[in-house]
Amino acid sequence: MPTSHQFANTTHGACNLSRPRKVVFFFPAFSSQEATAPLGILAVATPLLRAGYKVRLIDSTITPNFHQRALEELDDALCIAISLVTGPMIRETVQIARAAKKRYPNKPVILGGWHPSLLPDQTLAAEYVDIVVKGQGEDAMLEIVQRIEAGASMQGVAGVGYKEDGRLVFNAPRALKPIREMPPKAYHLADFDAYERVCGRRWAMYTSSLACPYSCAYCTNEGVYGRKWNALEPEQVVEETTDLVRRFGLQLLWIVDDNFLVDRERAVGIAEGLVRTGVRFDWSIQASTNLVARFSVEELKLLRRAGLSQVSQGADSGSPKVMHLMNKDFQKIETIYTAADKLTQAGIRPSFNMIFGFPGEGESERRESVALIMDVCRRYPGAEFWTNIFTPYPGSPIMQRAFELGIDVPKTLEGWVDYFPRYTVLPWLAGRKHREVQTMREYLRIAFDRVPIGVQRKNRIQRIVHGMIGVPARWRLDRGIYSLPFELWLKDLANRMVQPPKPKVDAHQLEAEAVTC
Repeated sequence: MPTSHQFANTTHGACNLSRPRKVVFFFPAFSSQEATAPLGILAVATPLLRAGYKVRLIDSTITPNFHQRALEELDDALCIAISLVTGPMIRETVQIARAAKKRYPNKPVILGGWHPSLLPDQTLAAEYVDIVVKGQGEDAMLEIVQRIEAGASMQGVAGVGYKEDGRLVFNAPRALKPIREMPPKAYHLADFDAYERVCGRRWAMYTSSLACPYSCAYCTNEGVYGRKWNALEPEQVVEETTDLVRRFGLQLLWIVDDNFLVDRERAVGIAEGLVRTGVRFDWSIQASTNLVARFSVEELKLLRRAGLSQVSQGADSGSPKVMHLMNKDFQKIETIYTAADKLTQAGIRPSFNMIFGFPGEGESERRESVALIMDVCRRYPGAEFWTNIFTPYPGSPIMQRAFELGIDVPKTLEGWVDYFPRYTVLPWLAGRKHREVQTMREYLRIAFDRVPIGVQRKNRIQRIVHGMIGVPARWRLDRGIYSLPFELWLKDLANRMVQPPKPKVDAHQLEAEAVTC
């Protein structure tokens, strides 16, 4: 593999002849049914564009023959950069990176995003990876590209790891910048028409704050952004979101802040500003139930008038014991009910995430979680739960106990491909137990209708079948009986009769399955 100096010499020569000033970004598929523009790439692209570089974005979800297209674009580019999170996205990352190194051995392959930020050493050790970016990449990526163009070493570029003379070299970490100091995202690079054709809905992600003041045991956010919550001012949020909606004709903005409602006054100020603009669009947020519960119904109604249609919250478990193990003593079970009640009164859909299989959860605790889901769904029609199986991601506090828990931590980048909460198998949740939990989750999914972001309409046969099996599904869930799941067989038969568009990775963007009441 070429060293950093070899990159410098080869690239410098090419620059003297043709001065290529193009950077190719590749975004591997996560879910094609709920696809939209990759926020991380739009963020790091802005400084490059301002510096005069051309940027090409290849998203495999919407790009026909993406493999060939990526290599063709790389022909006259300085480098290729890939943004990814842990899990199935790694598969296409490896394919493209290997192909790029085979055809263009002297053009650097750069990896950034959550997974390289949390496991930089292991990621950089892959033979087809030349540079990794840890943490915020807006400034780092520009410096990297400038060094490549100038034929210089990566020495001293903060937050970057690279290879030199066969060694892995890591520079000092890059200090986190507050979100107010970050440049705007390059949304104009996104082909929203193509995403709409795939998804059936025109939507985008937006970030108004970074970090979360809590430290849940399963969460990786602290490993990237720390716990110091920081946010944009209400006026900037209102201006940017309304501009996005107007410019690109968006129907929905998913505000992907870790915890949007940390600052109550800010949230109310954003709602008031949106109402004053008169621009109508739906938006959804993520927040913890304790923060939702402190809002009054009138304040939530104001948020609804401003367009807020859904609040996604981490209920995570119906067991106080498991909540304590998750380091979630700040959240009480009753706040789940309070949040559901207040949001329902305000006309906002309450959405909750639920985790099964967390270390320390037994059969009785699992039954508590199912009972909570069923009770909330029956009390508050319109609420929904998204379920997954606990997955010990790198960078999460619980991962420090991996050896103690018997978790087989992957030793290579490729080994993380199957780390995905939809089908994770754990040492304490395997075999018959795993099959039973998966069957239980499937019954939860069909017990009530689901409301995904992507438009996926059921045909007449599917509607009839799903209506028929909802009642027995709820009966089974109430009693914990999951053997001989004939209703699921019937559902699968109906689904095979009419095949809907199938995502490359069968997963929701929230990495879970929906239970909508």
